[in-house]
Amino acid sequence: MHNVRVGLIGYGFSASTFHAPLLGTINGFRISAVSSSRPELVHKDLPEAVVESEHSNLIRRKDVDLIIITAPNEAHFPLAKEALEAGKHVVVEKPFVLTLEQGKQLIDLARSKGVLLSVYHNRRWDNDFLTLQEIIHSGRLGRVFTYEAHFDRYRREIRDRWRERGIPGAGLLYDLGAHLIDQALVLFGNPHSVTGDILSQRDGAQADDYFHITLKYDRLRVILHSGMLVKEPGPHFLVHGDKGSFSKYGLDSQEETLKGGGHLDSPFYGEDQEQNFGVLVWENEDGLTVREKIRTVPGRYQDYYKGIYHSIVSGDPSPVSAEEALNVIAVIECAQQSNHEQRSIPFPL
Repeated sequence: MHNVRVGLIGYGFSASTFHAPLLGTINGFRISAVSSSRPELVHKDLPEAVVESEHSNLIRRKDVDLIIITAPNEAHFPLAKEALEAGKHVVVEKPFVLTLEQGKQLIDLARSKGVLLSVYHNRRWDNDFLTLQEIIHSGRLGRVFTYEAHFDRYRREIRDRWRERGIPGAGLLYDLGAHLIDQALVLFGNPHSVTGDILSQRDGAQADDYFHITLKYDRLRVILHSGMLVKEPGPHFLVHGDKGSFSKYGLDSQEETLKGGGHLDSPFYGEDQEQNFGVLVWENEDGLTVREKIRTVPGRYQDYYKGIYHSIVSGDPSPVSAEEALNVIAVIECAQQSNHEQRSIPFPL
């Protein structure tokens, strides 16, 4: 089996919780080096990896084929550009970049170098989203007219971390918003227009901690919502079609399992608690209303890196293309412009 040698830039929450554990379970990947200022944390998890204090030294290493960028959002573009210029395959943690122009530059550069450029939109493999896709594709909802996705939290205190500071790329829209937007685009494609309401609700907040976005597609309306002051969350997904409705509470379990030190081979990895199973109410062929609980499909974040491996080794399509990830940034830019100008913004792509 061909060995893809990996270099991780950054070893914070994302790298240590998602990327390194997932890579360690897939044959064909080997983490050769990590760029970090805290070698003791790296060696605790990855004793054989070389730790570089400077990211440029890691990028130049001859024993690294794939660079995975888990640095703060503002650094995604310059780091990806440097890695691509060095002829490396690149995976960027979501969000891809901060602007459309940055993303277009990276896509052109990757194409000219003949290397892979992908973005880690892992929540395409959430258990609830996989279940929702099956429900929609089954036709039991009929034609979908309303799709609502919430990703709410209750955190009154503002944490001292880059995601909550007043810097480019911080805030809830680039963080949880990127997940919700990507899922919606997977299901429905690009919208005709975008309307966004984005603000900071908590006292002392420097970055946005609330958004409400509407994507418009003919008669379909997609509502994406997130806030940090939601003590009692409603449904994570609520979908209505002309034949039925589907509602789903709770979030995918994979992040909590991995945060707790669990692994892909842990019992019940990716599975859902029965009390959180979705409810489908639909009209069958006899015109009768059927109400049923839908067992959640197990989540499988590992499928992303399995796809990346085959993309590098066999030339298969990327599990998340840079072009798809760029559309997420386009929606974010439209939402920001809409919030500023207080009007709907036609989608530009």
